Amino acid sequence: MTNAKTFADLMTAIPDLLAPSLARDWPHLPVERAEGVYLHLTDGRRVMDFTSGIAVMNVGHCHPRVVKAAQQQTAKMIHSAMGVTHADPVLRLAEALTAVLPPGMDTFFFSNSGSEAIEGALKLARYVTQRPGFIAFWGGFHGRTLAAAALTTSKGKYRRRYEPMLPGIYFADYPYCYRCPLGKTPDSCHLECMRSLDTLFERAIAPNEVAGIILEPIQGEGGFVAPPVEFLQRLRQICDEHGILLIFDEIQTGFGRTGQMFAAQTFGVQPDIMAIAKSIGSGFPLSAVVAGHELMSQWGAGSHSTTFGGNPVACAAGLAVLDIIRDENLLENSRRMGQKLLDGLKQLQQQHPIIGEVRGTGLMVGLELIEPDGNKTPNPQAVSRILNECLSRGLLLYSAGLHNNVIRIFPPLVVTEAQIDEALQILADSLGDR
Repeated sequence: MTNAKTFADLMTAIPDLLAPSLARDWPHLPVERAEGVYLHLTDGRRVMDFTSGIAVMNVGHCHPRVVKAAQQQTAKMIHSAMGVTHADPVLRLAEALTAVLPPGMDTFFFSNSGSEAIEGALKLARYVTQRPGFIAFWGGFHGRTLAAAALTTSKGKYRRRYEPMLPGIYFADYPYCYRCPLGKTPDSCHLECMRSLDTLFERAIAPNEVAGIILEPIQGEGGFVAPPVEFLQRLRQICDEHGILLIFDEIQTGFGRTGQMFAAQTFGVQPDIMAIAKSIGSGFPLSAVVAGHELMSQWGAGSHSTTFGGNPVACAAGLAVLDIIRDENLLENSRRMGQKLLDGLKQLQQQHPIIGEVRGTGLMVGLELIEPDGNKTPNPQAVSRILNECLSRGLLLYSAGLHNNVIRIFPPLVVTEAQIDEALQILADSLGDR
């Protein structure tokens, strides 16, 4: 059937064609094609995508090796109903992932999205431990499905009108050091925020009723907030003491974003279960619940299933992603370009008092903007203005944080020095434009 409408016509029809919950975002760019770090718009403009498609395109848009792998697999087999049939790329990807994941994380349940991986991780933990409870952290984001949303407190809007949420979930403090609720500074901190876990165990849920403690090792939507490594180490100890499973949501931090393949390796802390997604498939829907064989083998046959999870085309793309990260030295590039970006932003911070903090690990960098009032008052108006100024100059960034006062900067790992320099210049020009 021929549709005579142009892309521009369809863009104007978005309010009629798409649900408001899906369509009302920023900035509604009409993209004709994408390549590397660039989005090519229908009006001829070229925009640097320093959001990586929201942490998906770690190897860049339409990397030729990903495209080729997907095309070749599409010609062979597009769909495999896992368990009924098996496709070669699925098993090859599982085997290849064991070489880049933390030691012992070697058994997989493939699914389609980050939220699905979180749901699977929760089901695995409850099934194996036969315990009802979970502990998550204030400021975390884990997805939009009901159980994932029940874990999410980065913003209240993600829970609004969906109560009652999944029962048995409790929240503890996450160490947001720039805005420490206890008024501590890094030199005076003794991880007092961990007392909230003690309070939960004393007043709300006994440790032997907790199936898992789940967290993002670096909070993403919450503002690119990284904890002290001692915090994660202490969580590992608590889980070991009480038979609790430690679950890392590495959906946004995985596949080189932090300078190592996973944040677990960056921090040197071993989880029991991982949820991985986003950049695993370079834009193809793919995710996985990951655990050691001893744990995963207790998840009985038929206790969880999927129709589309482990799609052969997505898995073929995933194999190409792993090869690209290795062959193009993207972990090293993530560390090196991340440091260059941090250094440049810290120079801008010295010139602009609205920049309260520059923080980041690898190419996961946050710029927290404040009112210059000495009180660290969040400044979402400045974020909105700067995002629009940057976009007008050809740079796409995105906001984060409870008050939308953090600019998150996370370009594809293939980004070059020249592109980092260009982005820093655009930011400098946009910060100075009043």
